[in-house]
This record gives sequence, structure tokens and C-alpha cells, in this order.
Amino acid sequence: MVLLGILSVRVNLFNLFGELPSYKSMENPEAENDLSSVLISADGVELGKYYRFNRNQVSFDELSPQLVQSLLTTEDIRFYNHSGIDLRGLVRALVGKLTFSFRGGGSTITMQLAENIFSTMTENQGLLYKVDFLRPFLIKIKEWIISIQLERSFTKDEIMAMYFNTIFFGSNSYGINTAAATFFNTTPDSLNYQQSAMLVGMLNAPTRYNPISNPENALNKRTEVLYNLYKYDYISRQQFDSLSATPLGVNFTAQDHVAGPAPYFRSVIKPQLIYWARENGYDLFESGLRIYTTIDSRMQRHAEQAMTKHMAHIQELFDAHWKNENPWRDESGREIQDFLKTAIKKTERYRNLVAKYGRNSDSIDIVLNTPYPMTVFSWKGEIDTLFSPMDSLKYYKNFLQTGFMSMDPKNGHIKAWVGGIDFKYFQYDHVMQARRQPGSTFKPFVYTAAIDQGYSPCYMVADAPVTFSQPGQIPPTYTPLNFDRKFTGERMTLRQGLARSKNSVTAFVMKEMTNPETVVKYARDLGVESPLEAVPALCLGTSDVSIYELIGAYASFVNRGVYTRPYFITRIEDKNGNVIEVFPPRTREVLSEETAFLMTYMLMGATQEQGGTALGLSSEVRANNEIGAKTGTTQNGSDGWFVGLTKDLVSGVWTGGDERSIHFRPSSSYAQGARLAMPVWDFYMQSVYADSVLGYKKGPFPRPIRPISVEVDCAKYQNPELSEMDSVNVRHKIKRMDQSEIF
Repeated sequence: MVLLGILSVRVNLFNLFGELPSYKSMENPEAENDLSSVLISADGVELGKYYRFNRNQVSFDELSPQLVQSLLTTEDIRFYNHSGIDLRGLVRALVGKLTFSFRGGGSTITMQLAENIFSTMTENQGLLYKVDFLRPFLIKIKEWIISIQLERSFTKDEIMAMYFNTIFFGSNSYGINTAAATFFNTTPDSLNYQQSAMLVGMLNAPTRYNPISNPENALNKRTEVLYNLYKYDYISRQQFDSLSATPLGVNFTAQDHVAGPAPYFRSVIKPQLIYWARENGYDLFESGLRIYTTIDSRMQRHAEQAMTKHMAHIQELFDAHWKNENPWRDESGREIQDFLKTAIKKTERYRNLVAKYGRNSDSIDIVLNTPYPMTVFSWKGEIDTLFSPMDSLKYYKNFLQTGFMSMDPKNGHIKAWVGGIDFKYFQYDHVMQARRQPGSTFKPFVYTAAIDQGYSPCYMVADAPVTFSQPGQIPPTYTPLNFDRKFTGERMTLRQGLARSKNSVTAFVMKEMTNPETVVKYARDLGVESPLEAVPALCLGTSDVSIYELIGAYASFVNRGVYTRPYFITRIEDKNGNVIEVFPPRTREVLSEETAFLMTYMLMGATQEQGGTALGLSSEVRANNEIGAKTGTTQNGSDGWFVGLTKDLVSGVWTGGDERSIHFRPSSSYAQGARLAMPVWDFYMQSVYADSVLGYKKGPFPRPIRPISVEVDCAKYQNPELSEMDSVNVRHKIKRMDQSEIF
């Protein structure tokens, strides 16, 4: 009768018992197990994971003997002597059930694995599951059947490893690999007796025995597990007494989507990875993919440290600059009234309150102005405070933000990505998601059009007003002003004009192009995909772009005129290490090698010409090095930009408030890219060059293979008495020279 009953459960007679897993799934239970996908850096470091349940697989060889012994003595001491069902344990459990005295559970490790993988308690319930006293027996019979099949298909060591891979330890930790990292910042093969005892003690009640929320319970339970080890002669009495007296020694590190390097990068690329996985028949959160990226964890660390060093300092200056005043200002410098009331209405919290109470309810204002305990970000560490939602909004609106990206111009590999000042508190990415006015960092697109059409870097232009006609608009003309609103009348070369970021010189070149669409075309060819308004003011960077686009465009100058779309994934493997797809760089030739080099040479003027906007870079970076650079500042100092080029890396920084009205006063010396943004690049490059393991060296930009066809030795053309005709002659490609004549 027992055999017939078990057979009836196995075939689910009349759907009384619910379906059992197929033989195929029981022979490959890991296919039923959720696996997080891992993001791996170019230097082999785990950047983070995408998961529903935070766990990673380990093999039996990766489990410490102390961990295995702790589990055996606590859960199933005869594990290696039974075939999935422990009759002695079953009898003990049955007697305890009948006499209402707990004598230990009857589930073996294999039976617990069956429940972990196939959810026998909750899934595939048959009609008899509704009968309360039958339900536990039906569950046990199912677990017996699955356990026997598992024991036939796998070795004991494999079952042990699968058990540790599927168990939940609390604190978002599924599996021993994640639990070891979460609670002790170590790996399963390094767990000692006291660590193993604490983790094993958490298995049946992860919340009750959590060492963070219930340390006393965790300590008592650990002692119980250690006693089991002593009871079964794995440790001596002296060891038991000594280990029991030690503190828990928890080194808690939350294993979540916020932790780890490059969190903005991981967040931004997640939708693209989800789409790719779905299109290729995978689930990003359950398929255990190994995603190899171009990010270098060491360079990422240098970038994050550079950002922290500068932004903590600039925030201190910003707070002192405004003191007790609010920084949100209109174009006249007056504080914007009801700024916070308008801002709060854009938040999800406000929308939820409207849905709950109605748009005009007084309850909304009451909730928004009621203080409650919260933890907030600060540059000196998290602060526990009492804030209302309106207090919190005001506090966070005072912070300046930043974005930074660094890439290899030769292959398009993004090496570092910092999307903001702290992902836990500010999750909006300022590298790819954000688009802001680039200011003068857009000017190279204007000069590229001119150089490509035959203008020389030595072409002379006067620092004088340039007026554009705007028929049908008010006003009907447009005259760009220099940053200091002055025109000196000085004659200077195009290279000097770009180096000093003279708006008047850029406006002259823009007018020479006759049609703003020409500049738009060059920007498009160089990878700028954001909407660009084809108007004269575009030459000063009035249309929003992203750092991602800007760095990709500048890299074309270093890469001999070949645009390589910045990319971040090199290949994807399945959980078994099989390569599913390889992602090659996407390139196109957009400029001649000569034009590309001439633009690099033009940008070098910022660190070489008198009055160059990047002369403030540190000697540690500038010495024995060629650097191309461009600063950018938008109206009222709302946005500060800096892009720096070396022979191996092109990197860029944006700094400003999330709201364009939040900035230093325009009269402040800090309201410009050289102060707001350039130090991040400087600190980053200092660290990169100092890191000998990375292997980046200073040096000159590569020269074109063919001789340059225009003059770049501008000294002889910088005579104020130079005639206009002579100046025009410099512009045209009349003289072809060997590079030895030029440099």
C-alpha cells in the first residue's frame, strides 16, 4: 500500500497530488535554479551582478571543510550514509510529532535541497493539498521521490554544493558565496569554524538569527552549532570553549545593486542587456550570464577617487559661496520664488500623495512638512537626522553633480564611468542619460569644418564683434559676446582663438561656413546624435549633448579621423563559459588623417599657447607630455566642462547642478570649466600615470604618415602688420612640407 501510494503521487493520479518535476529537470536541477548574471571588468574583477535572487554557484571544492562539518553536525550527520531518506530521522520526527515533543526534523540535506529547488510546499498543489492533515505527508512523499532521484543523479559532494548554492541566508543573500561575502567579506573556502557555525545557524530562521538585527540570537545559535561540532568530535572541548567566547566578527557588506564599482555604468547598461538577453532567449536575472566589459576596475577606482576629491572640495566652496542663501537663481540673479514647491510636484512622492488624498488636500502639505528620521548623504559620511520631505528636497538640491567618462580612442573601449557623486542617493546618470549645453566644448566641431575646408591653424582673425542676420526674429541680429564681454581687437590665429576660447573667433569661423547646417553635419559625423539646432548660436554650444557623445567625438581626432562608437561590452558567455556573442567595435572614417591631426594640434594650444584655458593643469600631468584640451562654460556658469586628450586616453568631465538654475554666481572665478571640471581630469590622469601596473606613459601624439599640406608654424604670421592677403594665403593649401620642417 505504501508503494502504491508513492506511485500514485509519482504519476499524480486524478490530479490529487500535483505534478512532480520531470526526470529531465531533476537530472539537471541547476536549470531550475536562479542564477545572477555577473558583470566582469577588463582586468577580471567582478563589477556587480544582475539578479532577482542574489546568489552565485560554487563547487564542492570551494567549500571549506569547517563549513561542511558545521552543516553535517547540525542538519544531517548521516548524510553520507543514506540514500536521500534517513529512516532514523523520520522515526525520531514522527515520534516527536505524535508525542508533541520536538526531537529534531526528519528532513535530510537532500530533501531540503528538493524543497529549495522545486518548492514542494507551494507549487504544483493537487486536490488533496486542501486537506490540512494530509498536506504535510504529501509534501514529504514528494520530497522523498525527488530526493531519491537526486541521489541517483548526483554524488554526495555535488548535492552538498547544490544545497549551499540554493539556501537563503537573509540580507538578500542567496547561496553561500553571497552570504560569505555579505557577512564576512570573504569566500566560502576561507570560512572558519566560528564563521561557518554562524551561517549554518541562520539557515532555518535567517531573520531571527541575523547577526545585524539580532546579534544576541545569532551568538546563541552559533554556540549551539559549535556544540554540535564538539559533540561529534570535530573540535575539542577546549576549542569549543575558545570559539564560543569569540565575538561574531561580522564584516557586513551589503551585496546589492548599489554596492561595488561603477554603479552608474551598471545601471545605465542594464536595459540594453535585458533587451539583448530577451532577443537571444536568455533571462538577464536568471541565466547566469558572464558579461565582459571594457571597464578597467583600477581606472574606475582612480576616476571615482578623483571625483570624490574634487567634488567634496568644490561643494564646500559652493556652500560657503551661498552661505545661508538659496542657490536657485533666475537670469537676473534673483532667487526663484516657489522653487521647492514646483520641484516637489515633479517627485514620485508627491504623485503618490495626490493619488491618496486628492490634488488639493491639506493632507499633502501636512505629510510633506512632517519631519521623520532619515539617513542623508554628506561628503563627510552618512548623517542620521530628522527631516521632512521638503527639508530633504531642499538639502539635496544644494548639491553639485558631476559626470566623467574615459575611453581608449584607438578601440572605443570605455575605461571608466562615473555618473554622479553617489549612486545610493543620486541615481540619475550624467554620462549617457543627462544632456546639457556643452558651451565652448562644442567649438571644435566648428573649427573641424573650417580645417577640413582648407583653413590653417595659423589663419589670422581679429578679436572683434561678429554679427549674424536673423530675418524674422527678434532681435533681427545676433552678436556673440566673449566670456568677459570685451573685444580687444587683437589679431590672433585660429589656434590661439580656440586655446583662449574666444567666442568672437569661433563666431567668425561659423560665419565663414555660411550655413550652420555644415557644422551640424560635422558634429553628426563625429557621433553627436542629440538634437542640434542649426542656428548661429550653435557655435557656442547652445544645444544639449551628453558626455558620452562628446568624448566619442573628440576621440576621432586622436584616432586619425576614424570615429569609434564608445562601447562597453566585449563578449557574453553562458553559465558554462561558452561564448554566446562577441561585440566588435563599430567604426567609420569621418575625417582625413590630416584634418584629425590638425584638430589635435589645435586643441594642444590650450596647454601651449599664451592664455590657454588649460594652462592650469598640474606639472605632474603636463611635464614631458602632449595634451589636447578644451574647457567649456555655459551661461551664468550653470555647466562646467573639460575634455582632455592624450595619446592613449580621451576623458571628459561635466559639473553643475541638476537644475540649471543652481550654480555659482557668474562673477565667481569658480563659475567656469577650468575650476568646476578640469581638476577631476587632472587628478584622474595623475593617478593613471602613477599606477605603474596600468602601463600608461606620457608622450607625443602620433604624427600623420603623410606630410601636412598647410602651415602650422604660426609664429611668422603673428605680426600685427601682416596684410590681409598674406593672411588669406596661409589659409589655402599652397605649401606642402615635411614634418621635420613643422616640428
